[in-house]
Amino acid sequence: MSASYTIIIPARYASTRLPGKPLVDIHGKPLIQHVYEACCATSAGNIWIATDDERIAEAATAFGAEAVMTSSKHESGTDRLAEMIKLKQLADDEIIVNVQGDEYGLPPQLIEQVANGLNDNPTASVATLCEAINDEQDYLDPNVVKVVFDRNHYALYFSRSPLPANRAGGMPDSVYRHIGLYAYRAGYLCEFSKWPPGRLEQNEALEQLRVLEHGDQIYVAIASAESGVGIDTAADLEKVRAAKKSI
Repeated sequence: MSASYTIIIPARYASTRLPGKPLVDIHGKPLIQHVYEACCATSAGNIWIATDDERIAEAATAFGAEAVMTSSKHESGTDRLAEMIKLKQLADDEIIVNVQGDEYGLPPQLIEQVANGLNDNPTASVATLCEAINDEQDYLDPNVVKVVFDRNHYALYFSRSPLPANRAGGMPDSVYRHIGLYAYRAGYLCEFSKWPPGRLEQNEALEQLRVLEHGDQIYVAIASAESGVGIDTAADLEKVRAAKKSI
């Protein structure tokens, strides 16, 4: 049975590496519109864009999305989601899928998959996705977050370091890249946002480690399709613009 869930897309204007990122044009549409349209192809009951900038809100309204103004003081997208949950007075057991506003070409089926992953695993506090790494350069790249999980697909650790290590040298078999798509229950997300960052989270600059440091579980499914392109830099933007057609 498919999960009932809400999608929230956090989108801020002041990106340090690519200012105004949600509004950059890709194939005739702002990036945030591409993300929103992928979400519209799912069975989500609600889809909201949470922003701190009137320009993003105006653009979202123009293409038919519901945008909600949130505080400009949030340190993370998760904090922005927690504010949205309170503004919309969502029930504690409502499943919330956090879709990043810079994920171009994200297959709608992955959004469905992560929502169902949480729904089908009631002991998990969070659900997320991963995909295989086949390139040793990606394995060694600290910008590619690696995840290891147990035989039941619960996360053991996330790291920017090569993980797991291979004592024999080179890249080991079964290496996975974390895909930054999350599902939470609304009540848990609000509690999570109140916790201070833990030691591991600060060392790795990975917010999901806060969940593991509190002894909670993250269910990790292998993505059923190739993920999209996270646009973080001008080089990422030019790469997708150079494509002959929209993903």
